[in-house]
Amino acid sequence: MPERVDKSDHQKDAESKVKSFQANLGPFVVATETTRMAMVFTDATERGNPIIFANDSFLSLTGYAREEVLGQDFNFMLAHAAETLAQVKAEFEGTSDIISEIRYRRKDGHEFWVALFISPVRDERDNVVQYFASLVDLTKHKEEETQARKLIEELNHRVKNTLSMVQSIVRQALRFHTDPREIRDAIESRLLALSRSHDLLTRESWKSAGLRDVINDVLESFKIAGGPADRIVIVGNDIRLPPQTALALGIGFNELATNAVKYGALSNQAGSVLVEWKIEPSLDGSQLILRWREKDGPPVTRPSRLGFGSRMIERGLAHQLEGRADIDYRPNGVICTINIRVPQDALNG
Repeated sequence: MPERVDKSDHQKDAESKVKSFQANLGPFVVATETTRMAMVFTDATERGNPIIFANDSFLSLTGYAREEVLGQDFNFMLAHAAETLAQVKAEFEGTSDIISEIRYRRKDGHEFWVALFISPVRDERDNVVQYFASLVDLTKHKEEETQARKLIEELNHRVKNTLSMVQSIVRQALRFHTDPREIRDAIESRLLALSRSHDLLTRESWKSAGLRDVINDVLESFKIAGGPADRIVIVGNDIRLPPQTALALGIGFNELATNAVKYGALSNQAGSVLVEWKIEPSLDGSQLILRWREKDGPPVTRPSRLGFGSRMIERGLAHQLEGRADIDYRPNGVICTINIRVPQDALNG
């Protein structure tokens, strides 16, 4: 912020010059005083192009009083002078071939953007005696531009993550299956699970998703034939999950539910599933301990090799969440334990 300028001879001279060209450019000067566009006149005969007139719109835009502006060099408000002096100089010289977008600083310290247009004012001998500058406020436009850029970057990141998941699904399907129909079914079922999680996050504006919603969205797609309504019990205080975590867990629960319906506790009339979780403190932040527990299904034997779903959970899911995922093949039912770090603000108020 410039030092306050007293009513010095320099300022009095500036004011007298305003009166002088007001007489010559009367109607035009009156128009600049009433327009909503910020406008100033500068003295082209003095070093630094000191301001000799500023309209009310300019004062409103910058936050300065008229006496604080008159006599100041034109560039006194530049926010980043080293970066923009050349642009302003080109405007004064009439050599700029682009619209100059300049960042200025208000009296209160806040920065704002303007499109700067400078035109010379000539006397009867064609000498440049003043410069007329108009400033179009671009601050809102720049903020919207910045926001749009952030959204594009976020979308780009989101698409890359999703494509990475799709790539992993396809790679694993081709690795574990040879029959074209099995490959198609393996890919389609997991892409549908990914799609459901995307729909959930879209409803939440891609900010976060509730863990209960993630689980329910997955389980609702499976038709559990027969048995009581409480064959799947969910226990735990709901928490909000970041988008990437919600997507990965959606895939993971889809694998667990698929296995339970085909071979596990949900493949008969008596089996049930308990999904429970808790938050525990740790050295690097809160940890989500999530457990999928099956019981009363067909007897369980540990497979001789990891299948598609098991590999997706223990390796793919753990990698996506930067945590751990372990499947315990107990005779009375499979137990899957997932341990991941969660943000400190994940707990609902």
